[in-house]
Amino acid sequence: MSNILLGASASVSVYKACDLASKLTQAGHAVRAVLTRRAASLVSPQLFEAVTGQRAFVDEFDAQRQGAMDHIELAKWAHLFVIAPASADLIGRLSHGLADDLVTTAALALPGDVPRLLAPAMNPHMLTHPAVRRNLDRLVSDGWRTIEPEIGHTACGDEGRGRLAEPSKIAERVVAVLALDSEGRK
Repeated sequence: MSNILLGASASVSVYKACDLASKLTQAGHAVRAVLTRRAASLVSPQLFEAVTGQRAFVDEFDAQRQGAMDHIELAKWAHLFVIAPASADLIGRLSHGLADDLVTTAALALPGDVPRLLAPAMNPHMLTHPAVRRNLDRLVSDGWRTIEPEIGHTACGDEGRGRLAEPSKIAERVVAVLALDSEGRK
């Protein structure tokens, strides 16, 4: 099938990224997870490795790195890059072209024709903050597609739009984008 690079940032909903990785793998895709350091403090990279059968990446400069430039190799490998969950922090860094971790450097190294998806997850007030809206708008104008967060109870106890979309919904969107991309390349 396809090579899917799954980025995960620090959000309580990062546990859903493991389910997403599992669903995509069970559908026949090769999935490699790239976690921010803070995401890796919430969910072990080994969990992603267990459900995908692929190495999970956190730090380009750790002792287990594969090559001199993991971000380039991961970007070349990917047929699609999806970030779920995408925190306000990661969205801000991506929208400004910052590359201070493996997720953001891989994002910047992606070839222009590789589809990019963001699934934001955060407190409803954060999601509606003008700075976050500006950052999301900038990413959309840069070619990122978004998967809208769902309305409901969030981890902080607030109600509203901000919950990470369900993994099955994200997986469906990934498959749809891959199908559109393959049609466009014919």
